[in-house]
Amino acid sequence: MKQSNQLPLVGVRVVDFGQQIAGPAVAMILADLGATVVHIDPPQGPLWDHPANAVLNRNKSSLRLDLKNDSDLARALSLIAEADIVIESFRPGVMKRLGIDFQQLRKDRPELITLSVPGFASNDILRREWKATEAVVAATAGAFTDMGFNRVLLGLNPSFSPLSLGSAYATTLAASSVALALQARERTGRGDAIEVPVIAALMEGLSYNSYVIEGLPERYKTMRELEIEYRKANNIPMDLSYEDLQEYLDPFYRTYQCADGRMFYCVCPSHRNHAKRALKVLGIYEELIADGLPEVSDLHAPISEWDGETSIGVYPLPKKWADHISVKMKKAFLTKTSEEWGRIFGESQIPGAPHRTTQEWVNHEHTNAAGLIVQVDDPEYGLMKQPGPVVWFEECAHLMVAPRPRRKVTFEQALAELRDVAANHPATYPVGAAVQPANGAGWLDGLRILDLTNVIAGPHSTAFLARFGAEVIKLDPVKPLYDPLIGTLFTFQTGMGKRSALVDIMTPEGREVFNRLVRSVDMVVINAPERQLKSLGLDNDALQAVNPGVLFCRLDCLGGPQQGPKTNYIGYDDIIQAHSGIMSRFGGPETPEEHAHLGTLDVNCGFAAGLGMAVQIYHKLKTGQISRSRTSLSAITNLAQIAFAFDYKGRAPFNEPSGRQALGYNALSHFYKTGEGWIYLDSSKAELGKLEQVEGLQGISAAKDVGQFLRNALLKAPADYWADRLHEMDIAAAVPQSIEHLRAQHTREGDGTVGIDKGSFAFSVHRNHPSGHCVTQIDHYAIRPTESRVYAASLPERWGHSTREVLSEAGYSAAEVESMIERNIASLGWAHEFLPS
Repeated sequence: MKQSNQLPLVGVRVVDFGQQIAGPAVAMILADLGATVVHIDPPQGPLWDHPANAVLNRNKSSLRLDLKNDSDLARALSLIAEADIVIESFRPGVMKRLGIDFQQLRKDRPELITLSVPGFASNDILRREWKATEAVVAATAGAFTDMGFNRVLLGLNPSFSPLSLGSAYATTLAASSVALALQARERTGRGDAIEVPVIAALMEGLSYNSYVIEGLPERYKTMRELEIEYRKANNIPMDLSYEDLQEYLDPFYRTYQCADGRMFYCVCPSHRNHAKRALKVLGIYEELIADGLPEVSDLHAPISEWDGETSIGVYPLPKKWADHISVKMKKAFLTKTSEEWGRIFGESQIPGAPHRTTQEWVNHEHTNAAGLIVQVDDPEYGLMKQPGPVVWFEECAHLMVAPRPRRKVTFEQALAELRDVAANHPATYPVGAAVQPANGAGWLDGLRILDLTNVIAGPHSTAFLARFGAEVIKLDPVKPLYDPLIGTLFTFQTGMGKRSALVDIMTPEGREVFNRLVRSVDMVVINAPERQLKSLGLDNDALQAVNPGVLFCRLDCLGGPQQGPKTNYIGYDDIIQAHSGIMSRFGGPETPEEHAHLGTLDVNCGFAAGLGMAVQIYHKLKTGQISRSRTSLSAITNLAQIAFAFDYKGRAPFNEPSGRQALGYNALSHFYKTGEGWIYLDSSKAELGKLEQVEGLQGISAAKDVGQFLRNALLKAPADYWADRLHEMDIAAAVPQSIEHLRAQHTREGDGTVGIDKGSFAFSVHRNHPSGHCVTQIDHYAIRPTESRVYAASLPERWGHSTREVLSEAGYSAAEVESMIERNIASLGWAHEFLPS
């Protein structure tokens, strides 16, 4: 594809009042994509004094203003008058009290886009005034409670994670909302006022951990789930050791020790080809066949109709075969080093990766060559390794791997910069009398997408855009690649808002169907390594030959803006968790453990792809140019770890909290047991005077051991008491909630709305779910525009449900459609049951 020397958001002007992570990170992404960003700190500097600010504020011009001072407020308003987008991340109402009223600003300038990223929703009367630190939001959202099957069986509750997941999800969702508003403004001339509460973003990020399917068939329960059920039923304590826990893990979904003493993570369940390749490179496939390992021909049939007790490609395996296979795999992995197995698995197209630390990830040959890690000459820290872009365009990726360091400017310089950009990039959207009135339409009404993705990240991206009005056709092969756990169960989320068609596009007739569908859409999306594109006809030349002007988005595992040694390796969320240091931090370097919540990176990769697609649409509307957007799980792990995924000479040690016993950062930011329940206190030495005024905590400022003082003091009253007293003093604290409790408190009947009016939490129960099961799940409620509509996406279809309809719309007669179905070029389903029993 021809290179471009202009980034897609050149000409867009942003004023960024954001503090902490989410707000500044949204503006960072916009700046990485070419926007001109002026960042404003309070007089004392950033509220979060941390080296990560060098990352968050790269490509920005920064100055300090005191909004409580009339002259500085006037300066801030002068900068806003030159902006397209204004971002803030304070508690609801703070900006208005300081004299910056977004509602009035938009009344005067309807083209303005405003973004607020509060910790809790502005319509959450109970919590909106809480000091919403990362840990407080996570504790309230259930992110620290029952953190996955491992932690339940280990008897660890609550658990703690230093990953800034709430801010990471809020960043991609909020940046997407701004890009969607920009592209809509190109047509209408109207901006929008948007709110994205971090708590709602985190709940959406945990969506694969919070939905409940009544009557879920036994075949989908893992050995860990069955053991939890057994122990609960028989009143047996949850007290497994880490070593014992390993024997409850599927052999294709666990960690193995290698010849160098280091660990390797194998993740290839649910896919027959991946599992078979793994057994072959390990040299044990023929042994297992000789041992009688059965093969089931149709994994999507009810288990009662199987022609064997299990099969390669089934997850979970029954314990008999799981134990037998894992013994052989453990022995085989000891024959080579973890790095050797990494190359063998990667080059053999098998998902797996060596466990590494974040320090190793940041300094790895691949991440640096691929532009997943870039170098920035920061004025404070010098030459600094920083996370690369979260999303990028293929034609201008070379411009995104050399970010400009942050720079301090005066007010006059900032104002001149914004005015120069305006002069050189005049508005291309309707202005004045041509501005259209707000009509409550969706940002993407009428946009058509062809979805070729699988598993979670890819299909989640298109389901995400469906809530804004995009029409999505999900095209899959007539023979499934995955077993029903991944191939069907996940579609209860990823299949929402889509029509499903099954076609064999590897046949000449099926390829013509594919070409007709490509001609009918505005965007094509796939998750696949680059090496597969040409054979699928998805390289730029082939795609444009079919439909000139069609846009294309691709997600993958280890890809970056440039080529690296592992660019074409395949993998899943867990692979990058292992490779990038998340598992070593969560479980400890010697006993790595997957970060407990399903979709930790997958979901956010889907949101990031949605962001890339929104920017593509805007760029095409504004310039007429087509583009190919990209993101990857590897780029997303950098966002999740933005508080420590960097390096420079003299950097403090990479010693963030790690391991199963970690319950916080320090004595003042920590989980404590109270007289009844637990509480997370998230304070600092600067607040010792305020803590001293809390009844029951007198004497803390003189305590030699603050941690011991708090352990003793907090046992004297229940958690709710302490939370109330601490909130009265504006000290960050939260009683950890469970997702089960939140679901019980905040679920309503599915009513065709997305629960934006429900505050910080909104679940819907669907009693007439197409699967035949009653399903309860989190609403699509994190993005809250004022003038545009967010739709309640339709419930997922059974595979192939719309095959006839989609083929008919593509111009095929009823007789032609029936002929394709009879010859298995097209199909009406993979199974008789939506979710095979």
